[in-house]
Amino acid sequence: MGSNMAECHPVAFRWPLQAKTGHGAVLMHVDPRFTRTSALCDVHVAIRAGSDIAFLGGLIRHVLGSERWNKDPFFREYAVNFTNAATLVSPDYKDTEDLDGVFSGLSPDGKKYDNASWAYQREKPPAPPAGKPATLSDLLLRKVPGRPKTDPSLSNPRCVLQVVRRHYARYTPEMVERVCGCSKEGFLQVANTLLENSGREKTSNITYAVGWTQHTVGVQIIRTAAMLQALLGNIGRPGGGVLALRGHATIQGSTDIATLYHSLPGYLNMPDARKAHDTLKEFVVMEAAPVATSFWGNYPKFAVSYLKAQFGEAATEANDYGYDYHPKITGDHSHMPMFIAIAEGKIKGLLVMGQNPAVGGQNARYQRKALAKLDWLVVRDFFETETAAFWRNSPEVRSGELVPKDIKTEVFFLPAAALPEMEGTFTNTQRLVQAHDKAVDPPDEARSDTWFTYHLGKLLKPMYKDTADPRGWAIRNLTWEYEPEPREVAAWRVKDEPSAYKILKEINGYTVADGKPLPTFAALKEDGSTACGAWIYGGIIPEEGKNRAASRKGDAWISPGWGFAWPGNRHIMYNRASADAGGRPWSERKKLVYWDPNADSGTKDPKGNPVPGKWVAPSGEGIDFQVTKPPAFRGKDLALGFDGLSGNDAFIMRGDGKAWLFAPSGLVDGPLPTHYEPYESPVRNPLYAQQSNPVAKVWKVEGNPYHKTADPQFPIVLSTYRLTEHHLSGTMSRWLPWLAELMPELFCEISPELAGEKGIRNGEYVTIRTARGEVQARALVTRRMRPFRVDGKVVHQVGLPWHWGWQGSAHGDVVNNLTPLVGDPNVSIHEGKVLTCDIKAGKRGGGAQHA
Repeated sequence: MGSNMAECHPVAFRWPLQAKTGHGAVLMHVDPRFTRTSALCDVHVAIRAGSDIAFLGGLIRHVLGSERWNKDPFFREYAVNFTNAATLVSPDYKDTEDLDGVFSGLSPDGKKYDNASWAYQREKPPAPPAGKPATLSDLLLRKVPGRPKTDPSLSNPRCVLQVVRRHYARYTPEMVERVCGCSKEGFLQVANTLLENSGREKTSNITYAVGWTQHTVGVQIIRTAAMLQALLGNIGRPGGGVLALRGHATIQGSTDIATLYHSLPGYLNMPDARKAHDTLKEFVVMEAAPVATSFWGNYPKFAVSYLKAQFGEAATEANDYGYDYHPKITGDHSHMPMFIAIAEGKIKGLLVMGQNPAVGGQNARYQRKALAKLDWLVVRDFFETETAAFWRNSPEVRSGELVPKDIKTEVFFLPAAALPEMEGTFTNTQRLVQAHDKAVDPPDEARSDTWFTYHLGKLLKPMYKDTADPRGWAIRNLTWEYEPEPREVAAWRVKDEPSAYKILKEINGYTVADGKPLPTFAALKEDGSTACGAWIYGGIIPEEGKNRAASRKGDAWISPGWGFAWPGNRHIMYNRASADAGGRPWSERKKLVYWDPNADSGTKDPKGNPVPGKWVAPSGEGIDFQVTKPPAFRGKDLALGFDGLSGNDAFIMRGDGKAWLFAPSGLVDGPLPTHYEPYESPVRNPLYAQQSNPVAKVWKVEGNPYHKTADPQFPIVLSTYRLTEHHLSGTMSRWLPWLAELMPELFCEISPELAGEKGIRNGEYVTIRTARGEVQARALVTRRMRPFRVDGKVVHQVGLPWHWGWQGSAHGDVVNNLTPLVGDPNVSIHEGKVLTCDIKAGKRGGGAQHA
């Protein structure tokens, strides 16, 4: 679900196909369109775009109500030991069942939740240690809460399992059919197949991509899948899990090393001026205390080592390791509100690298007009993109809405190197980091993004050398020592390319005293003696000269010798759960990590005798647990990190060590996924009175109009998608004549039924319209699209790939002219996968249909 893997990740899709043809695996595809992926699957069930939570919630209800789940002891044993199914929720919590579609804690204006009522019931907190706290960890130790109260019998109505049962009680097969537009029989086929292929001997995997993320409930869709897999015992086990497909060049790495505005490398939170983050102590306590009994109890080590990597010798205990000079956010600085700020004249300059918002940005007309409000714009890319050319030949220039001589924006276009023209790493699907070698020098003055960033920093640092302004301290003291060794550039014309190895070594971490790489993130300290750019990459360079990302030793299974999967080369997260509560493999067939009571632990007791017993993984897989912790160990009540976790607390990044079916914190739109209609929908919500996500990010600004629910002007569902032959906004494909020839023109997929209603013929022009704009495309009338019957009403859907613009060799209208600025409240991603529109035969402006 949420992906067209064969189309968008064709190389990776060979593995599911191999599982099918070589091992009898069943492949199922639940997607609005019948795609290249659907054609190769055993089952395809079409659902209306934006109804995924209704379908997944129905699966959860079906599983919990099934005879197999309730009689096979495996499922209950997994749920009690490895999920928070037994945990008791606050008596103040009220569910969507009580409040007709919203949760307790919603503000009077209906725009924000206070999650206090979502909390666990807890035992009394442990007595804090005596004496004055000497370290950041000592401060955290005084914030440790009492342990969650539980009911292992799962009978208490406030236990999570019963709360989940009640929440999804209305998600019946009939309701799924009514909301999603699929048949009840198709839904049950998926439900029963998934259930039959889960258990001790079998596991099932759910794979998704941006088809799930780009919604106003995107995070909650993925949460629903994780809940389902946890209930089926499919997390932490080989062949199970929820796999996020990351296909672009280091798209996973770009969040790991933090291009997101609210995140630091390694998923530390960004200091925030709106919170009590005035000092390093306040920052660590506020951000780490709620999770201090998980592995995040090491937050002080991660944060201090990060600051040492940033500021080197200038970062000392006396100045909070430079924390006071580190940037802090003041609001939502993600892409969409950033462009609104540009349009309002609040941002004067913009640096665009590897992005083309004139085509790829939602409500692209709005974003192109915003570019004209800048004082300066720097674009680095392979070709002159639409963003670089907006001022001279954009649709708004051609229409007269923008006049080049009146645009004050000074545009600098700098040529960028392509991937084969630089050295570095990719981090993609499965968090796998792989090194790539440089193959050739870039032409002329084109340079890598690494080169540009490094040399920009070298120019900026001297400019701040003598300033007394405290804001200049961070740039003045930034560690910036990535000059290449002669051997690294000996073979190349470009001699001043920074050392990718030195950058990765800093990310890995090193001891400050001697600069030696750290073998693992477990070696990090909070006393300033270690530096580390991103703790999750610890161990990628375990010793000088050894880059595990460059390892190329494969095998027939997990291949721990191929690349490096963070953290700690662990390909399957939370793999302690691949063994039962006693540490025994769930089955011989699914054996991965288990407790060997006779293995040498490498530790000794106080008398110097060897202590037997440790977790082992014969495959070589990294063990995502404390290797010497016995299964029967009970965590300490007053402790941080691993010391507070018990031997069956497999989910080590959670404060209670459990997979969360119910999320007491961390999400801003509810503790349980709930079906809300997309922000623009042709129907009322059949499940609740609450129509859409109440806390979705909405920007009611001029130039960004929204459609009403069931708006008769825009009755058709529109979904955008991608093609194998093009890449994103087309910069890497539309300029290549071979790919341009394969997919030369924008098209719109339309069902025969809708084409008949609208008088549209295959291959002729159509115009698709929203309140934001309109585009023209060739009609592709195909049975791959079908109408849905939703809540008794026929709902049509069309599909548009979004790769085209007016530059390059293949031209077409910008599909994002149609989409609105509206986003998920947790991560601010846009809702580009579902909106409403209208369609008519003929070109824009009433031109001939066949011209």
